[in-house]
Amino acid sequence: MGIVVRKLKIFSGVNMKSIRSAAQKTNQTHCLALLAIALFATSCTTVQHMGSVVTGSNSAKITALGHQVFDGQSNDLLTAGLGKTGLLQAALPALADPNAPSASDLRQRAIHANYRALIDPSVTGGFTRFYGPNIDAAGKDTLGEGKIAGDEFMATVSIGDATALLMVQVPKNFNKQNPCIVTASSSGSRGIYGAIGTAGEWGLKRGCAVAYTDKGTGTGLHVLSTNQIITWGGALVSTSTNNSSFTAPLDAASQKTYLDKNPQRVAIKQAHNQQNGERLWGQFTLAAVRYAFTVLNGLSDERKGSFTNANTLVIASSVSNGAYAALMAAEQDTEGLIDGVVATEPNVSIANAKGYSIRQGEKVVPLVGRSLLDYTTLLNLYVPCASNDTRMAAAPLNIVPKALRDARCEALAAAGLLKAGNAESMSAESIERLLAGGIQPEALLLLPSHYAINVYQGIAVAYAQQYGRFGLQEELCGFSYAATTAANAPTNAGQPTALTGAALAFATSNGIVPTAGINLVNQLSKGGPKEDRISESANGKSDINTAGAICLREVATGLSATGGVLQDSQRKAWANRVANGIAETQMTGKLRGKPTIIVAPRGDAVLPLNHAGRAYFALNRNTDNESLVRYYEITNAQHLDVLNPLPGVNNNFVPIHVYFNQTMNLMWNHLTAKRALPPSQLIRTNKRALKDGKLEDLNTTHVPAISVSLEANTLISMRESQLYIPE
Repeated sequence: MGIVVRKLKIFSGVNMKSIRSAAQKTNQTHCLALLAIALFATSCTTVQHMGSVVTGSNSAKITALGHQVFDGQSNDLLTAGLGKTGLLQAALPALADPNAPSASDLRQRAIHANYRALIDPSVTGGFTRFYGPNIDAAGKDTLGEGKIAGDEFMATVSIGDATALLMVQVPKNFNKQNPCIVTASSSGSRGIYGAIGTAGEWGLKRGCAVAYTDKGTGTGLHVLSTNQIITWGGALVSTSTNNSSFTAPLDAASQKTYLDKNPQRVAIKQAHNQQNGERLWGQFTLAAVRYAFTVLNGLSDERKGSFTNANTLVIASSVSNGAYAALMAAEQDTEGLIDGVVATEPNVSIANAKGYSIRQGEKVVPLVGRSLLDYTTLLNLYVPCASNDTRMAAAPLNIVPKALRDARCEALAAAGLLKAGNAESMSAESIERLLAGGIQPEALLLLPSHYAINVYQGIAVAYAQQYGRFGLQEELCGFSYAATTAANAPTNAGQPTALTGAALAFATSNGIVPTAGINLVNQLSKGGPKEDRISESANGKSDINTAGAICLREVATGLSATGGVLQDSQRKAWANRVANGIAETQMTGKLRGKPTIIVAPRGDAVLPLNHAGRAYFALNRNTDNESLVRYYEITNAQHLDVLNPLPGVNNNFVPIHVYFNQTMNLMWNHLTAKRALPPSQLIRTNKRALKDGKLEDLNTTHVPAISVSLEANTLISMRESQLYIPE
């Protein structure tokens, strides 16, 4: 899922100097901005330009864009020529011309940003020692700079009204004697390089072709005031082009009417394309596999051969939303394209959690299997007040000013969502509401940081708009998107203003606002539209737009925020549209007998595992007679490894990425050497010690291997219709 840290500056009164200092000390100046996509580099050799083809049982139309060759020295598939040394640098690569960035520069920046956004990029945390371009498939430091020569093919795929980007990377050392394809659907809402540092790296090192898709998300924006869009190639151009990655579905008259009322607004692809592309994430992934076969069978050098699903190993894999796409693809794979699945920290969408329950130790989990929008709007509503609790005293990045947190508590009490009382009691009650909503106690420490970097608010707004197919002009719950003036400006603070730097959006956007200089705007702020978090409610109070958060919660659940019947007719209509959209995305849990590994971090504060990994595994085991699924739950691990170097995170969490690589190896050995997959289990990791202000380097004692021979009280199992997780 997407996050942005530069938005920390919006909170007036925050000591940004100390935050920047902490970031510099942990080498995190830039790595906390999760960035998005670029396409192929014009500096590389253009080999061919293929036409349109129709392929696959769903008649997906694939239109090839181009083919580039990388020599593995000046430029390459995995690191864009940066190598290990360049990826170690926190600063984004320089641009030859910032005002007119080349496709090559955009690609390099996108790979640098996406790679670092998916891992803990610190050496002490494991980068270049446990994982990284220099680490080989056996976990050894033998690959030097880790540059990989080969070919990169680009295409678009259209299914109905929705279009996604595809990419296939074929390394020079592709082994035609033992051919393999690894899928790398983008994580979060990122673009085509959104899984380059996870599934992409693993597949390329194995000599596999890697089949990427952006799932129809990624960087797509329409700057309405200048009528400019981003092309598939990353250029900022006039909407007159037919190469647009996204153009708002508005006729000229409607666009003018909207802009006259709302100057400087920006339309965003995932939020405003009115396609609910999530319903097709599995099909887009399958299309990427089919495109990979087309590419492989078109090779004319020493790698050429005849490749089919009968003689080519295919592993569907990725993390987060990319893992969701892999699972969905496996469910929908009627052609037998996929041989195995590895899904790490997956998002999922399931119809219901009826017929099974989850127990951790001696406690039955109160709520399981809720939708992303359901639990995200719950978090968005209650985390600011919960952040005041004494249990959050040591929480990293708990930097939302206390006055705003207090105001949120008071606003929730006034709305009947908390019992009136003192600040301490309201904060404690907020935490209890989150725990009752299925949020893991192990995730509490991370909630303030995730709210501070806009995880919950950004997802809540974008996905509500996506599911309900809301048009830009509908302004769901009073939200719009625009660049805004500084929060500490002496006048007109937080007001919509002209967007600058859009030419770099292709390489600096993660697909979810706030991103690329674009913020959420509260259209209903007292006194006029204003950047959401510093806006004022109707009563003139700055409570972080509690009214907007309540609206999103009601639209997500179809109930009033207090749990009763929703009386507001407009919100009820909105909620029905959202519910219909969510229903289009729901999964069956039936994986067609494919061996599958699910990895879930117990401290996941983005995709709480009671609603994600645990819920899907329980659904599968409860409904799929052919189930060959293994579920590995990792203690002291969380969703966003990129945050691990920060003080307060680094000594509490280990990188989940270590287990992504480990489970990919387990699946590889299972499919190629018939080695049995270890049973489902709890892996108890060990936190790194902090002594005299110095944190010990990550070593194997902190991240023990998944075991074939289980120790006592580690087996995860279904007991009748209850999923049992050891404490």
